[in-house]
Amino acid sequence: MESRGRRSVATLAAAALLAACGAGGGAGGGPTAEPSDGWLVTVYYTAVESYHDGESVPVTGCPRLDCAHGTEDLGGHPADFVAAVRDEGTGRLTTGPYAGGYLNWSHDTGYWLDVAPRDSYGRPLEPFVSAAADGDVLPRGRTLRIADCGTAEDGSAIEPDVCARLTAATWEIRDEFTPGLGGERHLDVYLGEETGPEFTGDPLYTTLEGAALDLLP
Repeated sequence: MESRGRRSVATLAAAALLAACGAGGGAGGGPTAEPSDGWLVTVYYTAVESYHDGESVPVTGCPRLDCAHGTEDLGGHPADFVAAVRDEGTGRLTTGPYAGGYLNWSHDTGYWLDVAPRDSYGRPLEPFVSAAADGDVLPRGRTLRIADCGTAEDGSAIEPDVCARLTAATWEIRDEFTPGLGGERHLDVYLGEETGPEFTGDPLYTTLEGAALDLLP
């Protein structure tokens, strides 16, 4: 599956979240969702160091959050894990002096150590809530549900259990793609930590083509 880093910026200032009161509605008096079809839905996750192997490679970067393109030694980590962090944007460390913390990456910050996996705005990622899209496709703060899973990349049906988990969630746009990796009608949804080795072979690590969304007011 293609690499899909999504950090456009590791913004560290706390963002004020404005509560929006939805007006209007359908027959029941509540707000009405806006259906939208033809979406590509991909997934991202937090890598876990202990599930990866390969030769240990040195990582340099920032030892803290409020820094960019640092050059400090962040330790040696399995090459497969470091590659996954660069692809997915975040990984949990399980060995060495920083065990229990996170190694995060963004295209405009590089690697840095943290106490949580982060979205593009410095907020902790939330499994089955956080989602990414280009800002001109879906605005930050927009909530939505996946109404129809469409098909897999090869045209086959999405496994029912996987589709059920993805459609049960209410997602919120809290993240952005790395420039060039998003595009029109492309949504990336965050699953949380990988659950074992070779997670990219798990049915949950999927791509939905021709999916339908309900965009919530």
